[in-house]
Amino acid sequence: MPISVLIYAVIVGLIGYGAYTGAQGMGYNWQWYRIPQYFYRVTDEGFQWGEIPIGLVATITLSVTAFLLAMLIGLVVALLRLSGLVVGSAVAVGFLELIRNIPLLVLLYLFYYVLGPVFGFDRYVASILTLAVFHSALISEILRAGINAVPTGQWEAAKSIGMSTSQTYRYIILPQSIRFMLPPLTGEVVHLIKSSAIVSVIAVAELTTLGRNIISDTYMSFEIWFTIALVYLAVTLILSIGVSFLEKKYAVDQ
Repeated sequence: MPISVLIYAVIVGLIGYGAYTGAQGMGYNWQWYRIPQYFYRVTDEGFQWGEIPIGLVATITLSVTAFLLAMLIGLVVALLRLSGLVVGSAVAVGFLELIRNIPLLVLLYLFYYVLGPVFGFDRYVASILTLAVFHSALISEILRAGINAVPTGQWEAAKSIGMSTSQTYRYIILPQSIRFMLPPLTGEVVHLIKSSAIVSVIAVAELTTLGRNIISDTYMSFEIWFTIALVYLAVTLILSIGVSFLEKKYAVDQ
């Protein structure tokens, strides 16, 4: 993990140096001293959070909600593929092929501009559904691979003591498959958090949208985008470190 953090730091440093050099060549006037006010302010009314923390909370809320829904859809799709039923497998494969071959931006427009007026979705609901459906296709494959990684002897042992299929999944298969799913699911969570920035095109009030609003008011493109990039980087690094501890825990317990 320290090596990964070091690599991240080097990459960010190189990008920052390149941007600084380019901005200096353009005669850009840096205004980093104005950035703290977008994190917090202390006024006569007391302490107030700035636009960036508010946007970060909105992004995390949006991402967590979409991820939970994506996990539910992905589990259903994975179980349909593993069911052995011709119709179930066909539905699951058709869903996967359809979602995989639609760009995320097109899917967002489809939910907001086409399905939104029909079903009454507002822009926030459309954003959640878009992210959930898009990432559920990827998550379903992760879940299916994790379930298939459990030795077949576990299925046979469960059947020998009279467990039903649902009981076998709930008490035997899914708990054991967690250790196989955690690393790729972590990557998918990080991917989803970064993908959430695309909802700014329909003006959902999250981190990227609020950053664009600040830039339109201040013209501090370099400072704001670098700050937002570092915020995203901090979130994904914290998430990766947290899940690495979970991976070690499950590796010891299994």
